[in-house]
Amino acid sequence: MSTLILGFLTSLIISFIATPYVKNLAVKVGAVDAPNQRKVHTRIMPRMGGLAIYIGYLVAFFLFVPYTSLSEMLGIFIGSTIVMVVGMLDDKYQLSPKWKLLGQLVATAIVVIPFGLKIGVVNLPYSGSIDFSSGWLFWLAIPITMFWIVGVTNAVNLIDGLDGLSAGVSAIAAGTMGVMALLMDDYKVATYCFVLLGAILGFLYFNFHPARLFMGDTGSLFLGFNLAALSIMGFKEALFVSFIIPIVVLGVPLWDTFFAIVRRIVNKKPISSPDKGHLHHCLLNMGLSHRSTVLTIYSISIFFGMMAILLTKTTKWTTIIVMVALVIVIHLGTEIVGLVSRRHRPLINTYRRIKIKQAEQQRRTN
Repeated sequence: MSTLILGFLTSLIISFIATPYVKNLAVKVGAVDAPNQRKVHTRIMPRMGGLAIYIGYLVAFFLFVPYTSLSEMLGIFIGSTIVMVVGMLDDKYQLSPKWKLLGQLVATAIVVIPFGLKIGVVNLPYSGSIDFSSGWLFWLAIPITMFWIVGVTNAVNLIDGLDGLSAGVSAIAAGTMGVMALLMDDYKVATYCFVLLGAILGFLYFNFHPARLFMGDTGSLFLGFNLAALSIMGFKEALFVSFIIPIVVLGVPLWDTFFAIVRRIVNKKPISSPDKGHLHHCLLNMGLSHRSTVLTIYSISIFFGMMAILLTKTTKWTTIIVMVALVIVIHLGTEIVGLVSRRHRPLINTYRRIKIKQAEQQRRTN
């Protein structure tokens, strides 16, 4: 436990000290973010701040994280370093999406193939389990794992639209995974999670609204990759909910990304086309301030984290009930904020029709 605490404090302090220097470096090399019609900020801001997160993480990783040669932990470090470099290049040179995706695929292939990070046993309710560790399923585990890591990496990148938003949500997810690893007596994963958490918090002091710099793709890709890989490493062979927990822990970025895809399909636009319909845009359009929007999304993330922890302690039937309730709450929340569109609200419209019919019946009765 002392190693975990020391790792957390070390990464936090180094990240905090490094951030002002990284800010000056970003300005010097021209890694800045200019405002446009899609962005909320109104002045040129230095980005590449994720490098400060990486520096704090880097030092604490080698001092405190128990990794070994060809271990999954070392593979995550190497893969996340690659995507961090890809992010730095994008912050400086604005890489095309295909080059960014190629870098993510290379990093993911490295952590999955030579270092062996893959989904293991998925325990299903009342129907046994699926073992991906042998036979033809072993080869199926590779593309599934790669799809998950790349998908989550880009989901975290997509929510990086307000001061402190992506960093804060990532901190909550990392903290949740760390607590759950402690509950499972997995101190190796817990130490890694708290080292990552400390590095994020040290940077978040400068990134929260009003931000003094952005973490850019340097930070969002690095954090997304780490969270995706950790979600597999920490819960790949736990309980029935091992298949559900990573989805719940990363609920906010996955929710936002999923409905961004739905929104673009409904509006007949390319899936990759940018827009101003993400969760934080919708909350701003509802009249919330910048800070209130971020804190609201933090609260949602904490709620998802608490649900994930709860799911590790529940029975199968309770798990199913909680998941159904979560799906309903997510869909209702999506309709309320207009995440897909203001017209596409099936639950709310159905409720309104029922109330209208009840009112008409009441009038006829009277």
